[in-house]
Amino acid sequence: MPLHWTIDSRLKLFAAKAEGHVTLDDVNRMLDAIVGAEAVGYRKLFDGSQGDPRMSPAELLRLGVRMRAIHATGTMGPLAVVLPANKYYLVARLLGMIAAAKRPMRVFTEPDKARQWLETRSIRAKVPGLLASEPSKDLPRSTGNGTTPSQGG
Repeated sequence: MPLHWTIDSRLKLFAAKAEGHVTLDDVNRMLDAIVGAEAVGYRKLFDGSQGDPRMSPAELLRLGVRMRAIHATGTMGPLAVVLPANKYYLVARLLGMIAAAKRPMRVFTEPDKARQWLETRSIRAKVPGLLASEPSKDLPRSTGNGTTPSQGG
């Protein structure tokens, strides 16, 4: 599986890492997990630095349309995307569609910078139920295998 993720309801954090070839079906499974775990409003860290998107322009457009539909369901949590500079152009159109959501979003080239940004007081304050004054002690450095270990809280 080229996408691995963890969903932590205590930290209100969804963290995903892409490794290898990523298809539309892979991303749709990840989105299903986010929606199913009611994690749409969580902070999100997507590390695509080791991934290789294998989607046609039409598939990227379909993905963008699905993401926009998810945006319409409620408040979106802050999003940090990690991409190497040489892959940005591959997903620029999709990133533009994602950026339309009313939520903080930034693109980074380094995962540690993305994690630091998600831990800032101003970003934490945008997530309902997450105390802005208490930073996460153990923000994940790597992601899991697609499980949602603490959905129940």
